[in-house]
Amino acid sequence: MFLKNFLIDSEQITDISLARRIIESQEAQLNQLEKLEARVLLQAEQIVQLKEEILRLKGEKGRPDIKPSTLNKSRPDVGSDNQRPRGKPKRKKTSLLKIHEEKVVEPPHVPVGSRFKGYQDWVVQELEINLKNTCYKRARYLTPDGRLLIGELPPEVSGSHFGAELRSYILSQYYQQHVTQNLILRNVRELGIEISSGELNEIITGDKHVFHTEKEEVLKVGLQISSHINVDDTGARHQGRNGYCTHIGNEFFTYFSSTESKSRVNFLKLLRADTAECVLDDVAREYMKRQRMPNEQLKLFMQDRTFPDDASWDQYLAELGLKERCRRIATEGVLVATLVVHNSMDKLVIVSDDAGQFNVAGFLNALCWVHAERTINKINSYADKDHQAVDLVRKQIWEFYQELKSYKANPDAMMKDVLVRRFDKIFSQKTCFQTLNLALQRLYANKEELLLVLKRPEIPLHNNLSENDIRDYVKRRKISSTTRSDSGRNARDTMLSLKKTCQKLGISFREYIFDRISMKNLIPPLPTLIMSAATAKL
Repeated sequence: MFLKNFLIDSEQITDISLARRIIESQEAQLNQLEKLEARVLLQAEQIVQLKEEILRLKGEKGRPDIKPSTLNKSRPDVGSDNQRPRGKPKRKKTSLLKIHEEKVVEPPHVPVGSRFKGYQDWVVQELEINLKNTCYKRARYLTPDGRLLIGELPPEVSGSHFGAELRSYILSQYYQQHVTQNLILRNVRELGIEISSGELNEIITGDKHVFHTEKEEVLKVGLQISSHINVDDTGARHQGRNGYCTHIGNEFFTYFSSTESKSRVNFLKLLRADTAECVLDDVAREYMKRQRMPNEQLKLFMQDRTFPDDASWDQYLAELGLKERCRRIATEGVLVATLVVHNSMDKLVIVSDDAGQFNVAGFLNALCWVHAERTINKINSYADKDHQAVDLVRKQIWEFYQELKSYKANPDAMMKDVLVRRFDKIFSQKTCFQTLNLALQRLYANKEELLLVLKRPEIPLHNNLSENDIRDYVKRRKISSTTRSDSGRNARDTMLSLKKTCQKLGISFREYIFDRISMKNLIPPLPTLIMSAATAKL
């Protein structure tokens, strides 16, 4: 302590008692400072804890719990050098590489009588980026009858001054690596490519009819072979106006579609895939009854009819002069009937986060348990007893979630009855916290959707697949912001859909793009691969 090093000039201070009082006063002040410092540290820790509690109440993540590294710690069960064993045996990194060229390197001076002992391999990986410009000299001939004949270009370059390899590289950089157009333009120009920003934009957004067609076939086949689909949506501004992108997919395929609406009608129209019909039959009328359409209006739809497209259906509704609510219910009904007739979707499970547009009456709906638990997690509790009640219920829910995972792995009839009773016990209990009781009642009302996994063990317990798929779309949206043309919006939806589908099927997206642009068609159609993957899983 600095007080012990404090020197008192005896010539200036002659009164010993005064000096003692000065020292005692300074020691008291130092003790007070130490107490204040301890209080500040305690308050700082409390502030951190309160911030983490606020994040928890908001459903966000707090500070990560990073454990110290154990790489340098000695272990008695390892050899004498106390080295930590690796998780997997080390493999030769170049064992799977394709060798394109072999070169023999001899020592500079080999003494006479030396014996040859073979070769020691030294593999060097290299990348060749070469500019290749081809001039197609198209021969022209004038026939005796006055016609002009000209040599035809190869299919892969017809209509474009840029080759298939360059176009596939640009598309891969933009849609897979999320590189901006400005950076791509700068990059290819540095490589010696003469290209304008307009031509680059045309490569990225224009002439995608081949990809659009395959994307629609992916959805059609994906719905046919799947027992369930994961669905979600996110914001997608277009031409300066708010819009929405809907995701449909599962472990076999991914489908994105951006529209101006995220209504139930919009969702059902997306599920029709390439079918444009509207079917009015008993299934449609049963849906209208469930949605409580008045009997007077319901009588107008008693005759079975099939409308070739949405325009003819809308014209029929306009002639009936129905109000907006009845028009919406009737449209939803004929779309549901169309899906049942053409896609047999009455057995398909729709897994969602409980958004209203995905809850279609007449279809099997399953809810995400992660989103369900979030209802409890977001409750603000102020009293200690309320906080303890929330924590106890959350613990019960996650324990129940683990039991559902065990049931999925090994379905059992007896275990099914036990889980139903346990669900009733958890979500019908009465706690000391009324807000918590109301949240439990709301979840208990969704019992059928939350426990559908007991009847269909193959469906997932959460909607994480949609969350992960849609993250790629959000990345592209953050980089490019709003789309300005319909072709740009359609290209983004299509290329991101095909990219995620290729990843799920184990196909290189860049090779897939090159295969389609070059028209080699060595990679089978993605719908065929989806059917093969689904068959192999059975």
